[in-house]
Amino acid sequence: MSSPCDPAYAPVGDVGAALMMIDSRLKSVYDGRAETTTEERALVEQFAVSLGPDGAAAVLDGACTIIYMYVQWLRMACEDHDKDALEEVVPSLVTTMRQMPRSIRPEAIPTMAGLLVAAGIGLSPNLWRRQYGQWTEAEMNALEATAFLLAERINRLTGDREFATRLIADALSAPEAD
Repeated sequence: MSSPCDPAYAPVGDVGAALMMIDSRLKSVYDGRAETTTEERALVEQFAVSLGPDGAAAVLDGACTIIYMYVQWLRMACEDHDKDALEEVVPSLVTTMRQMPRSIRPEAIPTMAGLLVAAGIGLSPNLWRRQYGQWTEAEMNALEATAFLLAERINRLTGDREFATRLIADALSAPEAD
């Protein structure tokens, strides 16, 4: 029986915009600038306002799509080494998020763990989350951090600081026939 949270039913969202935000954050951290500047925050705010409610929802769906794709890649990579992706990824991401109390509210962390588990068992993270109501403000930073931490983990595993971004970009540019 098909689940209502099957990825086939999920909106893909604006993966390009979500990827741009993740890649920007990765580059700033890799450049040694963990904190964003006032100018960068203003640009992000301006970008968010320009999206409007529908555009922001599309970016949110895009971030969930990226999380799903990253978790699927990690699942396949872990299986190649007879490891369980959820066992390898979820605890370390939760621990990292718990160490970020200024950015991530503790009540958002279980939702992010749930998103990872949903993706790890083949469910759409955004459809899984929707069954519990609207996204909260506290979950927005946690969602961004989850996508960032997954990308950074993939980059570390591959030894390539641009692998995670390229993984998604290549998937976006692949012909639909694939």
